[in-house]
Amino acid sequence: MNAARDLHPEQLRALLHFYADAGVDWLLEEEPVDRIAEFEAMRAARGASAPRETAPVPQQQLGRQAPARQEQPRPALPAPMPNVAIPDSQAVAEAESAAAGARTLEDLRTAMEAFNGCNLKTSARCLVFAEGNAKPSVMVVGAMPNADDDRDGLPFSGRQGAMLDRMLAGIGLARADLMLTNVVPWRPPGNRPPSQREADICRPFIERQIALAEPNHLLILGNFAARFLLRSNDTIHQLRGEWREIDVSGRKVPAFATLHPQDLMTSPISKRLAWQDLLAFRAGLGG
Repeated sequence: MNAARDLHPEQLRALLHFYADAGVDWLLEEEPVDRIAEFEAMRAARGASAPRETAPVPQQQLGRQAPARQEQPRPALPAPMPNVAIPDSQAVAEAESAAAGARTLEDLRTAMEAFNGCNLKTSARCLVFAEGNAKPSVMVVGAMPNADDDRDGLPFSGRQGAMLDRMLAGIGLARADLMLTNVVPWRPPGNRPPSQREADICRPFIERQIALAEPNHLLILGNFAARFLLRSNDTIHQLRGEWREIDVSGRKVPAFATLHPQDLMTSPISKRLAWQDLLAFRAGLGG
C-alpha cells in the first residue's frame, strides 16, 4: 500500500476527494497510538511542572516588601476583518453580463469556468456543463450535479444517469440525441439544495444555455428544477404531468415536468407516476 508521502499532489487530491464522497471523515495513522497513555503522560508532566507553594513571609518583613506591580491594561486587539464577498446583486449582474456575452455554447462554458461570483464553485470539483446534441429537439434539465457528476464532469452520471437512460429508452429516446444539463452547474456541499441566492446567480447561465441550444421541448426533472424554471411555489406533484410554456429570451418553449431519477430510486412506488408522465411527454412530442 502506498503511503501518502509517496503520492503526487494530484493523486493525493483525487484520493481525498474520493474519501470525502464516500463519507470518510477520519483517517487512521500508519502506526497505532495509545491516546489514553499519551493523555496520562501529559497530565503527569503538567503535575510535575506545577509551581510549589511558597513559605509565608514573616510579619516583620512585610514592611520591606516591594510594592506590588500594577498590571498595565493590555491594548485592545483589532477586530477581525470580515470576509470580503461579492454582493449578491453584483454577482447576479456579473452572471447576466457573462451569459449575455456568449454567442455559442462553448463561449458560455468558457464564461462559466471564468466566473467566480458563486460560492458553490469554491467547493465543487469542477463545472458540470451541458452534454449531448448541441441543437436538440429535447433538452433535459435537472437540479444540480451529484457526487458522480462532480467526479466525472458530466450531468446525470452514475446510478441516477443509468436510471434516466432507462426512463428515456422506455419512450424511444436516447441520451445521444438529447441535451442534458442542470439548473445549477456546481455541486453544492453534501448535495444540499441550492439557496435562493445561489439559484438567482445561476439563472442567467441556464437560461442562456436554453436560448443557445434552441430546443423544441424541455423535460424538467424534479421539484427544484420545476419550481425554478416554471417560477412556481407548487410542488413537483402539482406541477408534473402537464405541458406548460416558459419564456426564454422572448421565445416560448413547451416544458413538461416529471419526477427526478433520484425520486424513483428513493421511492420505487413513484415509478408508476413517472411512467404515466413519460408517456404523456412522448405523445406531446408528436411524430
